[in-house]
Amino acid sequence: MSTVLKSMMAKMVVIITALFSLQVFAADTPYDLTVEVSDKLFKNITANQAKIKQDPNYLRTIVRTELMPYVHVKYAGSKVLGKNFKATTPEQREKFFVAFEQYIEQTYAQVLTLYSDQKLQIEKPKTESADKTASIRVKVIQSGNQAPVNLTFYWYKNSKSGKWQVFDMSAEGVSMVETKEKEWAPTIAKSGLDALTDQVEKAAKVPVTLSK
Repeated sequence: MSTVLKSMMAKMVVIITALFSLQVFAADTPYDLTVEVSDKLFKNITANQAKIKQDPNYLRTIVRTELMPYVHVKYAGSKVLGKNFKATTPEQREKFFVAFEQYIEQTYAQVLTLYSDQKLQIEKPKTESADKTASIRVKVIQSGNQAPVNLTFYWYKNSKSGKWQVFDMSAEGVSMVETKEKEWAPTIAKSGLDALTDQVEKAAKVPVTLSK
């Protein structure tokens, strides 16, 4: 192979590699991740309807596989603890985060029992966020004359992995993280984080049931 041909091929490899890298980077945005995750999640649910009807808790397996890798549990948990965060030990927080992850899994699985092939409209942001946080709006189109449900997913760029992960979701403007912070703060103030962790662990073990 001539030197000129080798040089041309080397340049082509560099260009192709650069283009591929740009495509991978472009796909790793909060919007693209929302599209990708929701597509895989709902396809999995649709394909396993028979198994879900037989055992609704199988939705937890789907959530664990398709959704939880994209959830920043510790960041979300830290925001739920709010001002109580600094008053707890690392060991207490770690135990809480484990319970909170199971709670999120159970909660999302239960919410997904309401899914019946609704259509999603995912709003692409006009500009990509240069910050460590971003929000993506999703409209759930209901059947008949029911009003659509407006959701917003809040993403945070993990400082360690460099990956975007969800840390909060709001439905019609109501934030899950803020709601849980207000709901759980009195328990922490009165009985401490360990008591709240026990409470969250029990809630996480509640079986998923199909909506009637």
